[in-house]
Order: sequence, then structure tokens, then C-alpha cells
Amino acid sequence: MSLFADLPENEPVASRVSTPPPPLAERMRPRTLAEYLGQDDVLGEGRVLRAAIERGHAGSLLLWGPPGVGKTTLALLIARSANLHFHPFSAVLAGVAQVREAVAEAQKRRQADGLGTLLFVDEIHRFNKAQQDAFLPHVEKGDLVLVGATTENPSFSVTAALLSRCRVVPLHALGAAAVERVVRSALADRERGLGVRDLRIADDAVARLVTLAGGDARRALGCIEACAATCVDGDTITAPMVVEAFQHRALRHDKDGDQHYDLLSALHKSLRNSDVQASVYWLARALEAGADPVHAARRMVAMAAEDVGLADPMALQVAVSALHALQFLGLPEGRLPLTEAAVYLAAAPKSNAVIRAITAATEAARDGEQHAVPLHLRNAATSLARELGHGGGYVYAHDTKSGVASMNCLPPELRTAKFFTPGDRGFEKKVAERMAENDRLRRTGDG
Repeated sequence: MSLFADLPENEPVASRVSTPPPPLAERMRPRTLAEYLGQDDVLGEGRVLRAAIERGHAGSLLLWGPPGVGKTTLALLIARSANLHFHPFSAVLAGVAQVREAVAEAQKRRQADGLGTLLFVDEIHRFNKAQQDAFLPHVEKGDLVLVGATTENPSFSVTAALLSRCRVVPLHALGAAAVERVVRSALADRERGLGVRDLRIADDAVARLVTLAGGDARRALGCIEACAATCVDGDTITAPMVVEAFQHRALRHDKDGDQHYDLLSALHKSLRNSDVQASVYWLARALEAGADPVHAARRMVAMAAEDVGLADPMALQVAVSALHALQFLGLPEGRLPLTEAAVYLAAAPKSNAVIRAITAATEAARDGEQHAVPLHLRNAATSLARELGHGGGYVYAHDTKSGVASMNCLPPELRTAKFFTPGDRGFEKKVAERMAENDRLRRTGDG
């Protein structure tokens, strides 16, 4: 018996198979700027960019922000407002040849019916310099309006030439209130959302969903859709359902991009500011997101030398030991020495006197006069060198009573220079006392 025996004989089989609806996130995509949530700092009422979009004169833009904040949607709204043909384009799948084809189509369309084109390039940072430069003459001539979307800092990932022709619009992860509005709208909307099913969501489920979504509206709607698939009409979505729908959340991280360096930056700055709790948190964030733990360990070694310095000479040893332990143990055990180092470094007294010292000395060496090495400090390895006075007047420090000879080791022109000035934190107070005593011995000749 035919599966379609109860259908009219002349109805095409293709029409008898129901097509699944688009994903909820696609159906709930904002249709107007009024529905567009979460970017009031650049698109709120009275903002310049909003006014430009409403007048159809937004121009070429680079939309910079994390996933799920509405970059594609904003590009669609710009095209609609300006009555432009929307041509989506993925930098992951295309090359220069496809760029040229898209531009040629835009030129034909403009010549044929006067309709302009908005070329939307998703992940534009993945294009190399030659591919990005291929857009330049066509943007300048007005063949098309270019709107690029990127999760990477455009200053690093987009060429200077293209940057100069596009306005950069930073878009931020949606706040909790915006994500909640998106979710509740999807549940209530009877036309595009799930309103016909009369589903509800518990308050604690909303709070959990907002946290797990991480400011990504697309992920939030995907979770709601997954929960709805297990519900009957009239059910209430609960917090355990939300957690199960998310399964294991993939934390944002890109080993060569902004997220990677932002996490390391947050770790370093928390360590520098002596915030133990924040330091442990950012370390955990980086490790959970899949960052190479060696990168975190190296950052801590650098921080120990740069920000702790001689205020606690043990800090560098602790950081290096943590790096070696990590390399020996691997993960997950290697997390423990890293965490111990993070706690130690954050709690340690801080001083940047060492970095200030080497910076000042480097500037004097690079930009100042190239002073000759004083004769008494020169190498006297040959008889000719000794005849020329090399080594003459040198005093071996260990032959003196105090171990400090009354002998100046800087060129005469730098005799009063002060490159290293110890602070009054931690061990540097002891270093300052030793320096003062050594200066006194050299000055008075009591050595």
C-alpha cells in the first residue's frame, strides 16, 4: 500500500512532504530597529548610527562583536532601510574569485535596474590582505556597500586601507535583561515563536539560561527550542531542562584571537592588582576554554619579573617552578601548581622598580652618549692592554674588609645616575638598606 494512497493522484510527491520550519533563532530575527535589542550605546534613540540607518545612509561598516549579538541581523536591517539588495558572503568559504563574482553581479544589478547592493562579509577577518584589498576600489566607486562582521579586533585583523573606508561599530554581548526579553518574546510570539504552544518558563530557569547563554541570543533561543521539543503544550520549562539542553557549554576561546589574549590580559592584570580571587577565576576560565596552559604559565613568569620583582625574590622561582611542574605533570594535575603560583603572585608585594631600572638604563645606552669603559674596568688580558693602562687601579672587592671597594664603576659622566630606585614594599626595603650601606662604603673608603 502506498504511503500516499490517501492523497490525490495528481499531487506531486514533493508537496506531500512537510518542510521543517526554520530554527527559532531565524524565525525570531528582529525585523526592525525597534526590535533590535542590547546595543543602545550605538543604536539607541538619538544615536548617530541609528539616524543614518533610518535615512538609508549608513555607509560601509565593520561590525565587531562576539557571536549571537546580531551582526547579521543589523546588516539585513541596514540593507532593508536603504533599499539595497542583500548579498551574504562568507570569508570562510570564499576567495578572491568569489569576491570578483559578487562585485560583478552588483555592478550588473546597478546598471540593469539601479538597485544597489549591500555585500555582507561574515568573518571578514579570515580574508588575507589581498582578498580584503579586492574590495577597496568598488567601495570607493560606490559599486556596493560593504558590511563586514568580525569577532576579532579590526585593528589587528583588517587592513589599514579597508579600515580607513569603513566605520567600526563595536557590538557587545547582550545583557541579562536583553536575553530575558528575547526568550520571553519567543515564548509569547504566536506568529513566529512558540506562543501557540502556551509554554511557560520558571524564573530560576530564566536566570540559569541567561547565565549559560553568555550574552548570545542565538544560543538562548536554541536552548529554548531544544526544551520545547521535550514539552507538551502548556508545560513549564524548568532549570534542570535548561541545563540539560545546554549540555556542556563551550566557553568562548580562540587560541590566536582576542578571546585568548583577553583572558590572559585579565589574568595578568588581576595578579598585578593583588586580587587573588580574580586571578584564580581568570586562570580557570582560560583553562576551561581550552587555552594552552603553558601560555598562562609563561604570563605568570613574566608577571613575577615585571610586577613583583625584588619586592619578593621568591615570586620568580615560584612561577618558574609552576611552569616546570606543568610541563612535567600535564593536565589536569598541572592546574594545581598553576593555581598555587597564581595565589602566591597575587598575594605577593608588588614593585616595578626593576622594569623601570632596565628601561631607564636601556634608554641611556641607546639614546645617550656612548661612554668609554673606564680604564680600571677594562679587560687586561694582554701585555699591550696592561701597557695601555687597562685594569690599572682596579681593586678586587674580596680583598677589602667589607667586600666593597672605594671604586666607581660608572663612566665619570654618569657618576650620579640613578637607574634602579628600590621601593618600600617587601624585600626591596632590605635591598634599599644594602644599597645605602654599599654607597656609604664606596664614598668613605671604609672597605
